[in-house]
Amino acid sequence: MIAGTPVLDLDDAASLQAADTGGALRSAASGGAQVRATAAAVDEDVLARLTGLRPRSVVLVCGSGRATRAAGLLIAALGERASLPIVSASMLPPWVGPLDVVLVAGDDAGDPRLIDSVDRAVRRGAEVVVAAPLEGPLRAAAAGRAASLEPRVPVLAYNRLLRFLAAGIAVLRAVDPIRTAEAVPDLTALADLLDAEALRDGPQSDVFHNPAKTLAARMHQRGIVLVGDSPAATVLAAHAAEVLVQSAGRVSTAAGLAEIVAALPRITETAGRATPDFDPLFHDEELDGPAPVERIGVFVLSADPDTSAARRRIAVFGSGSGLVDADLVGADVDLLQTALADPSVPAAAKIDDPAAPRPSSGHGTELEQLAVLAVRLEMAAAYLRLLGSGTSASTGGDHFDGGRY
Repeated sequence: MIAGTPVLDLDDAASLQAADTGGALRSAASGGAQVRATAAAVDEDVLARLTGLRPRSVVLVCGSGRATRAAGLLIAALGERASLPIVSASMLPPWVGPLDVVLVAGDDAGDPRLIDSVDRAVRRGAEVVVAAPLEGPLRAAAAGRAASLEPRVPVLAYNRLLRFLAAGIAVLRAVDPIRTAEAVPDLTALADLLDAEALRDGPQSDVFHNPAKTLAARMHQRGIVLVGDSPAATVLAAHAAEVLVQSAGRVSTAAGLAEIVAALPRITETAGRATPDFDPLFHDEELDGPAPVERIGVFVLSADPDTSAARRRIAVFGSGSGLVDADLVGADVDLLQTALADPSVPAAAKIDDPAAPRPSSGHGTELEQLAVLAVRLEMAAAYLRLLGSGTSASTGGDHFDGGRY
């Protein structure tokens, strides 16, 4: 991707950090810290009561916002690879009983749906895990009868997806360690990857080596369409659209790749309707000023390890008039794993034992890749927030007091 020319210099780290009075960058970069906090809770045997269970199902009861998105992402990414049903619901289903594990997740300790779900699940004998602030009526409902994965790292509300995703992964690894462990990442390893991505995306890194800055520059002064090339990536695209509007005030849309490809002729027609004589081939923005049309940027989120196949799927966007263009946004997990590797440690010898764990393909699981993309997209939204705020990013009303980047 080629970065555009934003109003605020994205290569000026000092100006970016000075403008970020609301702490948006630090909050967006805290995905790894949130996952690591959940891993620490698991190491403290918070989920010890789930060890050895063979539940009939795992029920994810979610409040509004990021908890629901995390549940959808988890279910879409795992598909049929889990050995037990994973059900998402806004309230406790009537069939839940002693054979089930219930994860109640949300941000509001006063949400009556979460409180009622915890109370009824406990009374029915289900094993209950609460991934929400244990305060007020929710604390009374749990009353020591439920395991707690309450938040330990404060971040802005729209940056909490990875905390809820980590809670779901922790529960699934506890109840289904053999089969599900192949499809869901180890939480500590995932936290390392997310921290490495946040470091790449930090303000000190220049645009051409910073995926989040590059995304922000490409999104700046464009209509934004976020697309997923798989069901799980489409869920992440919807989350990214919500973060863009809440963090940066940028209105965007999210959809599956097939829907956007089908709508491409109409999108192109609408984008060029205002100035039918405009020809992007002969327009130089430095000489002629901004283009008199609304350019549309289609950002295709992909976790497909076959990058060539992913690019072929979006080749249709290259045949348009230039008003609509597409970028393939991949996680580059192999680069992150290389950066994390210690060159002083020799590579492990090849083992022919079929029971030995297999080395990573370098691409990571789908959940790993989408989690890395979540950090990148949230960081890009933070940069767009700075671009749109001029001299201060605290005008939106939300403020993060966890320090600067």
